[in-house]
Amino acid sequence: MRLEDFDFELPPELIAQVPVEPRDAARLLVLGTQPGQWQHHHFRDIQTFLKPGDVLVVNDAKVIPARLLGKKSLTGGKAELLLVRPTVATPAEVLLSGSPGAVTWVCLGQASKGLRAGQSIALDSGGTARVIAALGEGEYHVQLDAPPGTSLAELLATAGRLPLPPYITREPTEADAARYQTVYARARGSVAAPTAGLHFSDALWEAIREADIERLAVTLDVGPGTFLPVRDSDVSKHRMHGERYDVPPAVANAINTARSEGRRIIAVGTTVVRTLESATDSATGTLRSGPGESTLFIKPGFVFRQVDALVTNFHLPRSTLLMLVSAFAGQELMLAAYREAVAQRYRFFSYGDAMFIAP
Repeated sequence: MRLEDFDFELPPELIAQVPVEPRDAARLLVLGTQPGQWQHHHFRDIQTFLKPGDVLVVNDAKVIPARLLGKKSLTGGKAELLLVRPTVATPAEVLLSGSPGAVTWVCLGQASKGLRAGQSIALDSGGTARVIAALGEGEYHVQLDAPPGTSLAELLATAGRLPLPPYITREPTEADAARYQTVYARARGSVAAPTAGLHFSDALWEAIREADIERLAVTLDVGPGTFLPVRDSDVSKHRMHGERYDVPPAVANAINTARSEGRRIIAVGTTVVRTLESATDSATGTLRSGPGESTLFIKPGFVFRQVDALVTNFHLPRSTLLMLVSAFAGQELMLAAYREAVAQRYRFFSYGDAMFIAP
């Protein structure tokens, strides 16, 4: 399997820089089982393709203002950190509410002349960061110190910036603080939004509940690895960065029950797919509850055991996310659908339009 097999032509102007309003006004491409068997709708029409008894599973991760700017304490040189994950197993949500003093974080770092162990960074708007160790490939262990009596969440609120994806070529605005979150976001700790869920408005989310469609939430803290390119032409050599997830016991029980009753499990986004398939017991095929870390690389040939249908955005050429949806729907069908989306001027990536795939 070669990287070039997952390429397609994408005009730059189709990369969405701002979201549409309202949320559910985004367009929706509904796939059939053969090229040409697609339908063009708006996301608010997704209810048409759901039925009573379906189980809609979302990722309730909440994006934190994880981009920190500052200056090296000794030289005054500019430095930038992106929080990735805490180095301990404690959920980020818990650490954000308490003192950051005893915990280091894995961060991506950029600075003039690089960063090295022992350096301190004075963060804009208060607080300091001390580099504990360089891990390679731009990653560092970093100790964050907030001013006395200040939690990490409060530090990020004053010093942090929203980490919009690199293909959005503008600085975040105040509007992004709300718009780059799903309406059901709850668990703080993600550095990127689970973007397939950005299209649900409050009204649509409530209407789905009233239509007797079961709504469940898992958590996967989306890391910057979701944007990293696949560098080797031989796709099998690519390794995924780990992302922490949690499946509540009640959610695992509900999904296992639904599957035993033959009801559809519909994943909202690739992060939900990776969570559910990572948490599947290989011996029994049932979904396990509890925390874990997903390094699962889903590509054509993968056997799905939990997910029956998928809501997803349009993904980068040559990306692991395009490989995942190609595994789910079929590579030929998916690339044909992407060509149709380009021809019909759909908007791509995080703030773009959506697709519903129900083989």
